[in-house]
Amino acid sequence: MKKSRVQFRFVLMAVITMLITSSSAAQTPEPSAFSFSKGADVGWLPQMEATGYKFYDWDGSQKDCLQLLKDRGMNTIRLRVWVNPSNDKASGHCSPAETVEMAVRAQKLGMRIMIDFHYSDTWADPGKQAKPAGWANHSFPELLNDVYTHTFDVLNLLKAAGVTPEWVQVGNEIPGGMLWPEGSTNNWPQLAQLLNKGYDATKAVNSNIKVIVHVDEGNNNSKFRWFFDNAKANNAKYDIIGLSYYPYWIKSDYTTTILDLENNLKDMVSRYGKEVMIVEVGGDFTLVQNTKDMLTAVIKAVKSAPNNKGLGVIYWEPQGEKSWSGYQLNAWKSDGKPSPALDAFKN
Repeated sequence: MKKSRVQFRFVLMAVITMLITSSSAAQTPEPSAFSFSKGADVGWLPQMEATGYKFYDWDGSQKDCLQLLKDRGMNTIRLRVWVNPSNDKASGHCSPAETVEMAVRAQKLGMRIMIDFHYSDTWADPGKQAKPAGWANHSFPELLNDVYTHTFDVLNLLKAAGVTPEWVQVGNEIPGGMLWPEGSTNNWPQLAQLLNKGYDATKAVNSNIKVIVHVDEGNNNSKFRWFFDNAKANNAKYDIIGLSYYPYWIKSDYTTTILDLENNLKDMVSRYGKEVMIVEVGGDFTLVQNTKDMLTAVIKAVKSAPNNKGLGVIYWEPQGEKSWSGYQLNAWKSDGKPSPALDAFKN
């Protein structure tokens, strides 16, 4: 394990050395300087650019994708990070090194940063929470150390490059837990310990970073009550309840579930006293007006949370145009231009 940590730091320090000088002038703004967070998860962006994909504004001029998102009212970039993705089909993308590079790039444009720790070498979501290959045979005490060390190391690498994220997610969509089987919701005491290791590592780097725990189906109040009641009973530590909201996946138009989302947001604030944030949202790219209306309604729902505890809305991979990604819920046109649906973030 010590050898792998040395290799991890050796590889990444080359990136840090290149970035630290250019980023030193970019100071992380105080969170209080910002209002509502409106943003995008753009984990695919470096991979898209590596394949030669080009992005264009409505007038046909080629532009940086992040600038296009900023021009549409976005002020936040969410970046997923995998432990060792070199054997993944994404060919090493979403690595700690790439995360540092992307965070510096986004911060230079004045964007706020959210880091989403999957604690896996590949995608983690409600249906899969595979341990990284390097952790596969570790005991539970070793897994606790793995979570702390990985979180601490990545955040320190970001810090060395001049970036302190405003938010950190400990786990990605974890209604069934993470790092299966040890950290599943079949063993809440262990899951809570893992969450707390991520929390403690984050606060050790900077106590002002807010920690998010993220569950899918944001309109499903019973699921959220069950999950966060268990989190409370097992003394899990976190600052923000993160929600996903995808009407498409529950085969329902947003108009039939938006009130459920709004009521769940309000209930999470009143029941647990936590801030809330939609950290993933998306709509069918072919239904431009419907997606725009949905985004407008979601932003309104989050802003309606009591005591200004509704923090923001993040679109998941809006730039992931269908011909490149195969993903239906992007918000980009086939000509490489942003969908008018994203104008919902301008308000």
